[in-house]
Amino acid sequence: MRMMSIASGSSGNCIYIGSDNTHILIDAGVSRKKIAEGLKKADLSMADISAIFVTHEHIDHTKGIGVISRKDNTSVYSTQGTIDGIFGTSSLGEMDRSLFHSIRPEEDILLNDLRIHPFSVSHDANDPVAYTVECGNRKMGIVTDLGFYDSYIVDQMQGCQAMLVEANHDINLLQVGSYPYHLKQRILGNKGHLSNETSGKMISQLLNDNVQDIFLGHLSKENNYDKLAFETVRLEIDMGENDYKANDFRIEVAHRSEPSRIINL
Repeated sequence: MRMMSIASGSSGNCIYIGSDNTHILIDAGVSRKKIAEGLKKADLSMADISAIFVTHEHIDHTKGIGVISRKDNTSVYSTQGTIDGIFGTSSLGEMDRSLFHSIRPEEDILLNDLRIHPFSVSHDANDPVAYTVECGNRKMGIVTDLGFYDSYIVDQMQGCQAMLVEANHDINLLQVGSYPYHLKQRILGNKGHLSNETSGKMISQLLNDNVQDIFLGHLSKENNYDKLAFETVRLEIDMGENDYKANDFRIEVAHRSEPSRIINL
């Protein structure tokens, strides 16, 4: 089982997950060209992608879907609220509705040897979800675009050996930055995004002996930077109420505009 971040950040998100037999994307928030270039690193092309699973309808998660649906006829899975939001986004152009499949939180989708599990998150979108993906006894999780986490989110992500978790902003940078007040309040609110500190606290609750790799994702371009997110999350883990330390795992930031290394489980 493999995972690679093709793009992760406030300007666009796309994560590849696959087995030897089945390949999917979580979100397609950058151009088809950029996604295809990223897939080359994994010796794949768009023709290898069985489906795209969309977390929510915001353009930084859907930008490439219009072109991909017209050019590749790739199936798209998301909640009905997200589908409605996608078809309400005029910039995506005409799309064949038969390619879109409505899913419900906590109802698994079996795609060949992959089990994809959507679960609800709190974000200012129609019906947003995050996903875990399992193949045999291996499990990966992608959770971004949520204003807070609770025991439900932790339970859904338990058992992941590899994960990409949002570390969107540094609270101080956001508060003193140039964003208007209403946007700051939206990001800090319960339907906004996870801060570096909160991300580290959540990750601390997900650590176990089988965790191998942790990506920090969806960093804000204006209110965060790689080293700050990395060090803040590591500090929260080291201060956490568990027996693990940040050095026990591979932790790295998923970059905004270039593919990450490929995680192999």
